[in-house]
Amino acid sequence: MLFSKEVIHLLTYAISKYGSIELPAQGNSMFPFIRKGDICRFIPCDASALKKGDIILFHTATGQLIAHRYYELKPINNQIQYLFKGDTNLGFDKPVSREQIIGKLIQIQKNKRPILVTDWAAYFWGKLILAFPIISYLLRKYLNFKENRPSGATL
Repeated sequence: MLFSKEVIHLLTYAISKYGSIELPAQGNSMFPFIRKGDICRFIPCDASALKKGDIILFHTATGQLIAHRYYELKPINNQIQYLFKGDTNLGFDKPVSREQIIGKLIQIQKNKRPILVTDWAAYFWGKLILAFPIISYLLRKYLNFKENRPSGATL
């Protein structure tokens, strides 16, 4: 879903004024950690304090909101850019500037059950997905299979 510059500005303002924002997840790029419909709570973050594996909410130049895992800083054309990747994506997103970063994930609401990103299972999943990129490939294959199976078939 695409958002106007005004809506993105409003979200950025709301997170700084109220200390957090909650947004429903769309898509499956962070499957199975974040699933469509999960409510994600983000807090303001200082881009210079990001740690590899943090899940960051940012916007693209076209107005798309994305929450993906932070990987690294990269100097591009004499500017610092941030690299992110979804857990089921095979490649990195387009580089992001500091101004595009909105917040950092701290909690996911799954079926009325809150999961903090500091919980042991969330921490372990983050370390696992970073250490073994083959997992992203396997998850993508599974999602492609699930999406392309004949109607009426169940898993």
